Amino acid sequence: MIRTTVFLFAYLFAIARLFCVEPESSKSVLFSKEIAGDASPAVYSRLLTLSGQSAANIKFEKGTYHFYPDKAHEQFCYMSNHCDLMLKIAFPLNGQKNITIDGQGSTFIFHGVMVPFLVENSENITLKNLTIDWADPFCSEGLIVARDTVKGTFDMKIADSNPYEIRNNQLIFIKPYYEHTIGQSILYDPARKAIAFDTESYTPLTTTKKNSVQFNVDKINYKYDIDFRAPEFKYIGSENRLVAEELAPGLVRIYNHTKKIPPLGFILSMKGEQGFNRVAPAIRVVHAKGFLAENVTVNHAGGMGIIAENSTNLTLNRFNVTPSNGRMVSTTADATHFVGCRGKIEIKNCILQNQLDDGMNVHGTYQIVQDILDEYRIGVRMGHHQQQGFVIGDASDTLGLVRLSNSFDPYGQVTIKSIQYINSRYQIITFNQKVPASLKTGDLIENLSAYPEVLVENCTINNNRARGLLISTPRKTVVHHNLFSTEMEAILIPVESGSWYESGNGANITIEDNTFQDCVHSGQSRGVIRLETDEESNYVAFRNITIRNNTFNQSDNQILEVSNVDGLTFEGNTITNSGTFPQLFPESPVFTVKSSKNVVFRNNKYEGNAKLLVEKDKSVPNLKFR
Repeated sequence: MIRTTVFLFAYLFAIARLFCVEPESSKSVLFSKEIAGDASPAVYSRLLTLSGQSAANIKFEKGTYHFYPDKAHEQFCYMSNHCDLMLKIAFPLNGQKNITIDGQGSTFIFHGVMVPFLVENSENITLKNLTIDWADPFCSEGLIVARDTVKGTFDMKIADSNPYEIRNNQLIFIKPYYEHTIGQSILYDPARKAIAFDTESYTPLTTTKKNSVQFNVDKINYKYDIDFRAPEFKYIGSENRLVAEELAPGLVRIYNHTKKIPPLGFILSMKGEQGFNRVAPAIRVVHAKGFLAENVTVNHAGGMGIIAENSTNLTLNRFNVTPSNGRMVSTTADATHFVGCRGKIEIKNCILQNQLDDGMNVHGTYQIVQDILDEYRIGVRMGHHQQQGFVIGDASDTLGLVRLSNSFDPYGQVTIKSIQYINSRYQIITFNQKVPASLKTGDLIENLSAYPEVLVENCTINNNRARGLLISTPRKTVVHHNLFSTEMEAILIPVESGSWYESGNGANITIEDNTFQDCVHSGQSRGVIRLETDEESNYVAFRNITIRNNTFNQSDNQILEVSNVDGLTFEGNTITNSGTFPQLFPESPVFTVKSSKNVVFRNNKYEGNAKLLVEKDKSVPNLKFR
């Protein structure tokens, strides 16, 4: 015991030499560049001393700091919309208050599967003046150098910076501490440094097919519902389709792709299989109050730029997601994502580009009523495997009871007394009131208390896969003075109940003074702004939407696609045809409106060439473009 204590003090003393305490304040520290080779142990050692302190200002001498997983803090994390795994964490901030981490212009480079910043059960945390990057990206790139449309093959030149091996005829990219298959892939145009026009015709690569041999697999019985998208089930019934052959070192031929063969000179970005390829977001914030990221750049992450859950009042100001070192990809998933948050979310003066999913997604969570246990308790199940571990709310929060076959709105409300966590997919909720007699197994619950107000202003969201903004909150949302250029919808306002189980009926949304430039160029016929549900019904899902004084400069026709809305005003907008890309859908209308009411067009200017302006159903018989 004595030897252990002496060793610990010696270790802490050695670490302490690598940072200096500012005069007259034991709560301020300046890390020097002496720790830059591997900053993980020194940072963790200093953070351990913060327990119980009311404030601390942690600064770094400007420089480039490397963080390795080998000596970093370790803990298991369930993370919404990510893989759940044991993680190494460079900056674990748990139970802290009033902490500022100021990089003073430094770059933090991470190695392997790490979460740089974990902010958990903390208040008033600020990150500023720093850049987050990875030495080795979580995706890999191949330059298309040859193609044979008759044989259905193409050849990729793979740079020395992307080590690989071919294992059982499959191309496997090897990274320090990590590896991935081709998996999910998308095509980039290197001239534009953006997702390729009409990429849906070429990618994702068709990696799997139905397998040829099964014996009695269909006879397996499961007592409870199973999510067959989860990693432990997803390969049942399928086998690899693609075959890889090395022609020369760094030159690989791919066989059996069933879409169009990618064109020469384009870059294929590959990030591995869904369910295994979201392992290292740059920032995770959970059960926190008051978070600010200011003048922070995320060049890369093996997941999202920031994932925030069950947190209050988050601000991103000059939070830029953009790739480094000539890479096509920044983050391998959303730039920003907020689940079950409340208070206000502000995203201001940000650049969100080249991420492999949405710029922002704000939503709550639907959970499935599996059991009615007694007059006060129910058992609920997580619908998607990447919801595991998510606790839907706190004591006194109001839950809505939802049956989407009857309405998108809750048919009843109850408040939470307590939640008993049984396991990552099943929890027991005790109500303050008796369980309503109308509640049935299979119904959904959502937390009506856990939706935020949202502000998105002066941002650029471009060159990314998927959408710009996903908005699923009934609270006031303002989107203004932004530039969008996305390969799918610029703004999607959904009700998503059957796949990701993301709750929240969009309402009270103002979209004004934005520029939409060549969005929806991936090969899908969709509106630049789209309101949609995944339930076929005429029920109202969205309310009080204003789209005003925006500029739409598009190659294709469709601007607005609306369903299930009560109260939408489209006014003062200008629509022109950019001619940047060929029209993929020249017969599409400019506006599609169905199952809606109180929709108004006024004072708009149209200078495009669509044959049909408004396609509508009987719900809005007199609607005209004005």
